[in-house]
Amino acid sequence: MFYDHQQIEKKWQKYWEDNQTYKTSDKTDKPKFYVLDMFPYPSGAGLHVGHPLGYIASDIYARYKRHQGFNVLHPVGYDSFGLPAEQYAIQTGTHPAITTEQNITRYEEQLRKIGFSFDWSREVRTSDASYYKWTQWIFIELFHSWYNKNTDKAESIETLIKHFEEKGTLDLNANQNDELNFTSEEWQNASEIDKEDILLNYRLAYRAETTVNWCPALGTVLANDEVKDGKSERGGFPVFQKKMMQWSMRISAYSERLLQGLKTLDWPQPLKDSQEYWIGKSQGAQVKFNVDGHDEIVEVFTTRPDTIFGATFMVLAPENPLVETITTEEQKAEVDNYIEETSKKTERDRMSDVKNVSGAFTGSYAINPFSNEKMPIYISDYVLMGYGTGAVMAVPAHDERDHRFAKKFNLEIKKVVETEEDVQEKSFDSKTSVCVNSDFLNGLNYDEAKALIIDAIEKKGIGHGTTNYRQRDAIFSRQRYWGEPVPIYYKDGMPYTLPASALPLELPEVEKYLPTEDGDPPLGNSKTFAWDEANQKVVATDLIDDKTVFPLELSTMPGWAGSSWYFLRYMDPNNGEVFANKELSDYWGQVDLYIGGSEHATGHLLYSRFWNMFLKDRGYINQDEPFQKLINQGMILGMSAYADVISLSFIDKHDGAIVGGNKYETLISKEISNFYKKNYKKIHDIFLKNEETANVLIKSFNEEELKHYNYLKKALNDICFKYDDFSSPAYNLPFAIRRVSIDINDINQISNEIESDKLNKVQNFTKTYNVILEPDLIFKVDREVEKMSKSKYNVVNPDDICNEYGADGLRLYEMFLGPLEQSKPWNTQGLSGVYGFLKKFWNLYFNGEVFEVSDEEPTKAEYKVLHTLIKKVVYDIENFSFNTSVSSFMIAVNELQKLKCNKRNILEPLAVIISPYAPHICEELWSLLGNKESIEFQKFPILNEDYLVEDEIEYPVSVNGKMKFKIALPATLSAKEVEDLVLQNDKMGMLLEGKTPKKIIVVPKKIVNIVI
Repeated sequence: MFYDHQQIEKKWQKYWEDNQTYKTSDKTDKPKFYVLDMFPYPSGAGLHVGHPLGYIASDIYARYKRHQGFNVLHPVGYDSFGLPAEQYAIQTGTHPAITTEQNITRYEEQLRKIGFSFDWSREVRTSDASYYKWTQWIFIELFHSWYNKNTDKAESIETLIKHFEEKGTLDLNANQNDELNFTSEEWQNASEIDKEDILLNYRLAYRAETTVNWCPALGTVLANDEVKDGKSERGGFPVFQKKMMQWSMRISAYSERLLQGLKTLDWPQPLKDSQEYWIGKSQGAQVKFNVDGHDEIVEVFTTRPDTIFGATFMVLAPENPLVETITTEEQKAEVDNYIEETSKKTERDRMSDVKNVSGAFTGSYAINPFSNEKMPIYISDYVLMGYGTGAVMAVPAHDERDHRFAKKFNLEIKKVVETEEDVQEKSFDSKTSVCVNSDFLNGLNYDEAKALIIDAIEKKGIGHGTTNYRQRDAIFSRQRYWGEPVPIYYKDGMPYTLPASALPLELPEVEKYLPTEDGDPPLGNSKTFAWDEANQKVVATDLIDDKTVFPLELSTMPGWAGSSWYFLRYMDPNNGEVFANKELSDYWGQVDLYIGGSEHATGHLLYSRFWNMFLKDRGYINQDEPFQKLINQGMILGMSAYADVISLSFIDKHDGAIVGGNKYETLISKEISNFYKKNYKKIHDIFLKNEETANVLIKSFNEEELKHYNYLKKALNDICFKYDDFSSPAYNLPFAIRRVSIDINDINQISNEIESDKLNKVQNFTKTYNVILEPDLIFKVDREVEKMSKSKYNVVNPDDICNEYGADGLRLYEMFLGPLEQSKPWNTQGLSGVYGFLKKFWNLYFNGEVFEVSDEEPTKAEYKVLHTLIKKVVYDIENFSFNTSVSSFMIAVNELQKLKCNKRNILEPLAVIISPYAPHICEELWSLLGNKESIEFQKFPILNEDYLVEDEIEYPVSVNGKMKFKIALPATLSAKEVEDLVLQNDKMGMLLEGKTPKKIIVVPKKIVNIVI
């Protein structure tokens, strides 16, 4: 019977939509299971075949849990704010909401076509006001909260105000920006503005001057993961370090809890390691150093206070406020220049560049509080303002980076940890050696010395033992348009939150999406974005009077704001009163299975955990962690195609400047490219030397090489002939070969060839390269496995795959490619195998063109095939080994085909087993079997081990280590009975030739070994 996958899939996708098959019930009478995919951003390019990998895996698991009787929550939504839509709006004038809607429509069409069992009624979009109303509400809650270290949780700011009213800062143990000290009387006498300023020091959402990644071309602050090699990931524009007033989230208050919480999670260890490193817990001491001739103090955090006698210089972060104060007039130019250069590097670049050492001397000296020696103070980009105090005491003898710095600037290197190594040549870092050259610490081991020096530091009143974390507070402001408005207005320069009743504060219309002429963010272009405090509403901007109408915050929230809590909104997406009904959030609890990319380890996953813990602290939810089990799926890699282009360099004078480039190019065959690469020096000499030398070199080529050389010469002459603005002969100019991407859809996938006529018609190729091709040429391309990317022209559209092989074929193939966590290359030709399996599976239910399923009782052999499959698939799904399940399906269908099985008691459960992987074909077969309800909620077949018990064992019989024959014997026989029957066998008698065996070993149900 013909398997019409297109008709079947359209039919069942319509059925699921019409009947809301996957709509999740809010009833809490069944056990729940929450399956979630990481929030997709809807780009204009749509999905390629690499994107659905994790979605297919999560969908299989969701369907499997429904078969097990769970109430499954498997939702979908879109992280729909973001920079790409805004950049497109700047370029075209199209409102981001329009392009975002178009992109989502495209995504949804593709997702539905692949047959995912999402509850579409729960779809959320971060750019919908009904959603970001609650993102704004959470921000307001964070603003009105502080972190109480005594209770180890966030509390209402009202409890902090009460503490101030009763005690001032006495006995206060809070996370804060600066350590403040005042009495209750001073608090009560303070003005409202002063009180608000003090509270900003403690709020979990606060505004302060912060060093940020500023991209002038984009007019916005960028997160670290949006910057690569000092340039914006979007557009490749330069990024600089700049101090700005920014909103931040006090995630640092949760550092220890974020660390400890990892122990409770079933996550990949490399992901946990990434978070542990990012949080960066370290224990040591905070120490103050006086600056010679100044009132200022340099405070450092060190994990090795036991080496303080070996500190011979100090290094400050270039952004440290002390730099301006302590830099001498003589050093000012050098220091200012260094600060300017450092501003072009991101913190991530500075952290990763461990080998290059640079710095500038401030001209000032600190005093070592224990040796009383002067220590020159430098600045260097390897010290970060966000880690510790933005200053380090450098111990070059025992720290590799300090050692490189000391060698570069010829600074003292003093050994204070016992070692036989020459510390003048190489640093030595050890916690097992004892202290030397360290006064009262001499002879003490690391633990003893550390405890004693911390005690001495505290007795001197110059510091204390402490725990530090590398993790910084998260910058929350973006100078963009397409993001959530921050629900803040400013009165007398101080921030105040809008009342919850005024939410959502909707994104206003603007005339343009660029910053204003005054440099304000794009929201400054709006004519209706001011807050009327008296009437509690948004009004026209020109009504601002600083008495009753106040300016609103012009920055928007970052992309991670909406994605930090979306998993909670899915639990109750249409509730207009609260972000989620607590009964429902208690019922759904944690996400039981979360699948997504490892690139979110130190961004989204940390922020989500932070917001979840905060909401738990404030009593809005009950679970400590959002995601219990997490799987990082690998990538499906593309098979890129490359060809070689010969590029003729030129020098052109333009407006007085000399400009170099690759203006003249032609594509060449692989053979000529290899010839050039092998003989490039000789060829260049031919083209650049005098005629006599050239002729000698040309004669050294064999016949085949000469043919290639003549083509190269002709190609270059053709180039010069084509461009009449360039008169010099080709052989007077240097040239080179470079690789260019070829669209994989334009090549022959089997021969890896492309015709020149077809190549000339490829728009994205001819636009990029000036190609000159003779007609009827065929070029061989190189293939390379790498990440699928539009820029590499190696993207495969899932729509095309679904049309040709079906959504079920796509689903099965992506799982069949290999383990979920591994990356694997895509090969469209491989789809024919799984498509062939689907046709075999389909035809099990047919006799020719007739659907024919028997009610006859299956044989034991048929039951054995079924229950072997049940056992394997249950194990595979529960261990996320989806690729081996697909192999098992193929084996089972082949065996049933050989047995000519068409029994209902086999084929009905078989359809249920395969349905999580290939739901469309299984729904159709289930319907043909006479069932009226969807297959989705049928109970998963239960394993009966009795069918797997063997009645007969085929024993291999080995004589003197070589297998001679096999004998089938009842499985119930004892080892002695097996031995007797083997010896009685005629074949054994011929082998023995009347001899008595020296030794007989019977491994029950496995093998018989005989030594003669």
